[in-house]
Amino acid sequence: MSGQPDRFAILSPDEMGSIDHIASRFIPVTTLMENAGRAVAHTVRRFTKPCRVLVLCGPGNNGGDGYVAARYLADMGWPVAVAALVEPRPGSDAASVAARFHGPHVPFAPEEAARVDLVIDAVFGAGLSRDIQEPVPSVLAAAKRVVAIDMPSGIDGATGQIRGYARPADLTVTFFRAKPGHLLLPGRQYLGQFEVRDIGISAATLKDVAVTTWRNEPGLWKLPVLGLEAHKYSRGVVSLCAGEAMPGAARLAATSARRTGAGLVRIAAGKAAPAFRLGEPGLIIDEEPLADLLKDHRRRTWICGPGLLPEEVEQVFPRLVAADRQILADAGAFSWAAGAPERLRGAAVLTPHAGEFARVFGAPEADPPAAVRAAAKKVNAVVVLKGATSIIASPDGRMALNIHATSALGTAGSGDTLTGVIGALLAAGMEPWEAACAGVWLHGEAALQAGDWLIAEDLDMHLGAARDRATRLQFEK
Repeated sequence: MSGQPDRFAILSPDEMGSIDHIASRFIPVTTLMENAGRAVAHTVRRFTKPCRVLVLCGPGNNGGDGYVAARYLADMGWPVAVAALVEPRPGSDAASVAARFHGPHVPFAPEEAARVDLVIDAVFGAGLSRDIQEPVPSVLAAAKRVVAIDMPSGIDGATGQIRGYARPADLTVTFFRAKPGHLLLPGRQYLGQFEVRDIGISAATLKDVAVTTWRNEPGLWKLPVLGLEAHKYSRGVVSLCAGEAMPGAARLAATSARRTGAGLVRIAAGKAAPAFRLGEPGLIIDEEPLADLLKDHRRRTWICGPGLLPEEVEQVFPRLVAADRQILADAGAFSWAAGAPERLRGAAVLTPHAGEFARVFGAPEADPPAAVRAAAKKVNAVVVLKGATSIIASPDGRMALNIHATSALGTAGSGDTLTGVIGALLAAGMEPWEAACAGVWLHGEAALQAGDWLIAEDLDMHLGAARDRATRLQFEK
């Protein structure tokens, strides 16, 4: 899709294959292999001092990159040998570059991997689509240290899933753009130090590929900037539906919405109003019936779910949909829609964690990106699957992967804070997918600034600084 910065593109193995094919019209494949192998060799030289190296080569282009890396390291004076799982097909580009390596060839065996200081894994790249078989696992397991070319063998580049076996690498070097498996778990945990290297492919080739996935960073989206005539209604009004049993969740969401920049935050508390009277003085607590509150058309954006029981969601969500409000659904909304995702149609953004997602849509199984995309299309809403790598998918197919966060967010109430952040951005006029992407990044940045062992309330104090940093970064090239 057009309009997104090329530098944030994440390419599936199939998309990268198309890029390679397009690039080969202008640059011979052997030249691309030369560039890739040289990039690996120079990265390895920076990574470690000279040592004994064994390069494990598969029969395809990933193996071709390995032969080139072996040649460059040998030319630098490093003791290098190659072990081929399968020899390249005669006449292939990989065979052409393999013929230029004149160093020793040794058996593809665990004892060969064990006797060297460093193994370079050029067996399978990101395009792996089947479980790896012996002897590859045994040979990789015997290595003291591993540098992976493109992707550690055994990691599916499209999903980050392990295909049979994978040995964690100490360094992974890929080319042109990252692949989904580099950002998704468990693959991301197997990369070690990670570098994306240029091998001469022009960014212009991206215009010929329908890129639909991006790394979530400022510049992929732009936050609204306050003008001289800004006022509380132009900054946006966020309304929250509150419940009697768990008022704390709505209070967390309300506070984060204010700290993110909402001009006005109102809690539709009904009979639960007394539980909110001692809250922050800048909050407005409404006791009137929802039907009366919906007559105010300035109140366009509503958060429904935090702190609500399923029966409470039943009382308010359909009315918000009927009133054509922009709804962010979370928490109790997923208990209400368990096994019935169609109930959530009419929402603009959904923010489930993995358990809530499974409750509504079924477990994502081996391909979470595909599952989240399918869910977004099914309910015609942006879906944010929260996690170590958060996946933000739009019904039109756009997807962003967010790793700008910390495991410190695994604390009660942090999800309620996220709904408030996204709600404030929606109320400010951001398009739902961009608001969700920006909200997830700001939430992660606030956590990074808050440090380890935070509680949800700590995030609020860092949201302003997070927004300032995002505003600076979004204009960088």
